[in-house]
Amino acid sequence: MRQRLITGILAGVFFLAMVLWGGLAYHLLVLVMALIGFYEFARMTQVSPVGRTALLGYVGILAFVFPYQPLGLHSPLPFASMLWLIMIAFMVITVGTKNKIPIQTVAMLFLGTVYIGFGFSYIAESRHMEHGLLWTFLLLACIWASDAGAYFVGKMAGKTKLWPAISPNKTVEGSIGGIVLALAVALVFAGLSGGLLPWTKAFGIGLSCAVVGQLGDLVQSAYKRVYGIKDSGNLLPGHGGILDRCDSWIVVFPFVHMLMLLP
Repeated sequence: MRQRLITGILAGVFFLAMVLWGGLAYHLLVLVMALIGFYEFARMTQVSPVGRTALLGYVGILAFVFPYQPLGLHSPLPFASMLWLIMIAFMVITVGTKNKIPIQTVAMLFLGTVYIGFGFSYIAESRHMEHGLLWTFLLLACIWASDAGAYFVGKMAGKTKLWPAISPNKTVEGSIGGIVLALAVALVFAGLSGGLLPWTKAFGIGLSCAVVGQLGDLVQSAYKRVYGIKDSGNLLPGHGGILDRCDSWIVVFPFVHMLMLLP
């Protein structure tokens, strides 16, 4: 626990400092996190993370998370077009290797490219929005509040298992505690935003961060259970890897944008 606290504090302070800095430096940090996340995903799914097949995934991550806006550039293709090209390229690998690299392998790597690439691209782009610092802090605060509420309420009052086959320690009571605390944090942001964040949207954001964030956590737990591993990586002592720490972020940020909950 001591190691976990020290790592969490140091990593949290560093990341929040980079959020405050913003611009190209922050975007490059998010890009590096995305590339490390894909490395962890490939290794977790028992594919060589430095092999030729995984290389296409890194190219896809670069295409999605590249800092176009901070550099004053435009994406060469819409996301949907890049998505289609990357999918076809992965499928061609199976054909070109005469099924030595089976469709199951390239399908998982394609899934990882979309899952990680889209998630981290929205994390980076949120900071570049008007009032992007506020929106980024809002989403992170609600996600962390949900995690904290679920943990502490689960420890104190958790009795009913939420999904024991996937994550045996999570409880219904903890989940509800996380939702309540995330909603409270979102409403505090609304009250302090000077009218930038309407109460109704704050409620929607708090609810989304808690429910979708917890779902993202369960998704990552399900994958790790399938492959019989505890953590996706060991970059952060006591916390695991990038995917272990960002599993909620990479589903919450795209979800909130797609629902157009940010003003």
